Amino acid sequence: ATLLAMQRAVAALAVEPVLARVDGNRAPRLSCAVQTLVGGDAIDPAISAASILAKCARDELMLALHQRFPQYRFDRHKGYPTAEHLALLKRHGATDIHRRSFAPVRRILLAG
Repeated sequence: ATLLAMQRAVAALAVEPVLARVDGNRAPRLSCAVQTLVGGDAIDPAISAASILAKCARDELMLALHQRFPQYRFDRHKGYPTAEHLALLKRHGATDIHRRSFAPVRRILLAG
């Protein structure tokens, strides 16, 4: 999913990039060169900035989802698999926004 998201993001750019720097060791197939950097968010300023922007966007999304599903307390854990989130998921079940391929969600759904 992450690699596909990177492909879609680059394809949607108004300019054709020459190089994409990626945090991690897996490179998406892109129309430009790709450089992977393990720990890139700690060593490359552009990757660091992108990571901060992505976290802020995710946090905003999770706050909006908290308005739809307050019983899951997305305002507190932002969807990360904390003990609280897993307990609430077990109590209330999965919503249409829970990713079924994520192991903690899948285990709870299989346990029924």
